[in-house]
Amino acid sequence: MGFFERYLSVWVGLCIIAGVAVGSLFPDFFALVASLEYAHVNLVIAVLIWLMIYPMMIQIDFSSIKDVGKKPKGLVLTLVVNWLIKPFTMALLGWLFFKGIFADWVDPQTATEYIAGMILLGVAPCTAMVFVWSHLTKGDANYTLVQVSINDLIMVILFAPITAMLLGVTDITVPWNTLILSVVLYVVLPLIAGVVTRKKIENKGEQAVTAIIERFKPFSILGLLITIILLFGFQAETILAQPQDIVLIAIPLLIQTYGIFAIAYFAAKKMKLPHNVAAPACMIGTSNFFELAVAVAISLFGLHSGAALATVVGVLVEVPVMLSLVWFANRTRHWFD
Repeated sequence: MGFFERYLSVWVGLCIIAGVAVGSLFPDFFALVASLEYAHVNLVIAVLIWLMIYPMMIQIDFSSIKDVGKKPKGLVLTLVVNWLIKPFTMALLGWLFFKGIFADWVDPQTATEYIAGMILLGVAPCTAMVFVWSHLTKGDANYTLVQVSINDLIMVILFAPITAMLLGVTDITVPWNTLILSVVLYVVLPLIAGVVTRKKIENKGEQAVTAIIERFKPFSILGLLITIILLFGFQAETILAQPQDIVLIAIPLLIQTYGIFAIAYFAAKKMKLPHNVAAPACMIGTSNFFELAVAVAISLFGLHSGAALATVVGVLVEVPVMLSLVWFANRTRHWFD
């Protein structure tokens, strides 16, 4: 493990602080970068995520993907957690905290919007960053690709009905441009680039494939750290202006994230999944497709609504929390031996 990987949690913490500090000092610059978006997908963040994902896509071996069907338990775990558990536990926690525990601190209308934002996060499983988490836990790249692809297909069908049911809103409009653009940017294009790269070098042997992945690894970590700085820089003014609300929203989101991971990880161990399948399966069930959640929150409730703020807090919480889960998964690899 390299120097930067060994102390990744330290760099992440420093980047969070740097993002808030620089974002508050140079708000116009971050506003300009934030405006470079299409269909609620920030193009700068998209490039950075692409930089992170591309080396992992080089690992995809299409000749091995056909074998994924021989190990269906990992897929079953992902689908059950994402579509039968996660949306409903998120709604329950939102209601418990903002209609109960935090009721005296937040007005009813704002509380309802916070719950809505949390629900939107819960119904949108991760598409992009899960490749990063899978890579950091030495997950099976082929299996992860299939898991993400199946979840994306199901999301096309189930996102609107489940969201409508939990929000009690009948006119949910799925932002297809956001959904399709994200899948193309974060899955299709880096996958094509990875396959082309692998085809060109695999005749030189597996060592050549490993060498190019190692060569790109520093750029992947750099992309992750710059992404963290930008995400926290975008929201620096909000974080400093509404610290209490940020904390209130973060508490149930943290419980949800760690709780879902615990359920999935315990189930994976009981199902006797290999670690390189179990870890990515649990990461997919834990992380969120925040671009989609933010886009729907803005379209339903408005840019400055509580729902939009809740989805943004989800973004801020996710990266540090997921890195802590990556650390935990790596430390407990022996549980699956």
